[in-house]
Amino acid sequence: MTTVIAFHAHPDDEAILTGGTLARLAAEGHRVVVAVACDGMGGAASGRLDELRASAALLGVARVVHLGYADSGHGPLLFPDPPNRVRFARADPAEAAAKLAALLREERAGLLLSYDAQGGYGHRDHVKVHEVGAAAARLTGTRVLEATRPREPIARLARLLSLAGYDAEALRAAYTPTAQITHRIDVRRYAPQKQAALAAHRSQVATGKGRASALFRLLTRLPPRLFGLLLGTEWFREPGSDGSTSR
Repeated sequence: MTTVIAFHAHPDDEAILTGGTLARLAAEGHRVVVAVACDGMGGAASGRLDELRASAALLGVARVVHLGYADSGHGPLLFPDPPNRVRFARADPAEAAAKLAALLREERAGLLLSYDAQGGYGHRDHVKVHEVGAAAARLTGTRVLEATRPREPIARLARLLSLAGYDAEALRAAYTPTAQITHRIDVRRYAPQKQAALAAHRSQVATGKGRASALFRLLTRLPPRLFGLLLGTEWFREPGSDGSTSR
């Protein structure tokens, strides 16, 4: 048994990217901790963090930690910092890595879950999670698995969207080439927990705007078997490893 710390950018990322893996690890007896860099946007920060705690409880997570930063938002403009918080994109990387390293040491973590170098689909906070996670792992010698998805299906979707007139160019280089993915985790047994964890982010599901919220609403309304079929595998890349593992 070991302690696993899952480092995420925003409340809700823990469910969509790693929810099944976190539930499986907890069910197998590991201590699971979620560390989130940002408090989220679209409502009161405390509300989004409360939703994160509810999601984490459904997944069997033992502890939730907010590193103290604010969401940096999407798009070309980076807005001024809110009162008493620095947007994660502006955070001193060494300071953020030191905070995460302190948590890794406090929890005596044996594994850190982070993000791939692209930050998945390229959100500035997700890219910074990769950078800060890698730095904290170097400081502590902690093993890292980077949450990701196979790039090729997403690149094909991007081409179709481009043909339909959407600007989807950034998706062509999103996530990780399949050949570089080292771990494929079967989480179909834990799909009901993952779906419930997504639904716990009520501000996204009920009142959120934009494509992400629309996707959340769709996923939480799917029949459980179909949800498990679509989201019953989670993928990770282990830096420096060429081996491929299915679990």
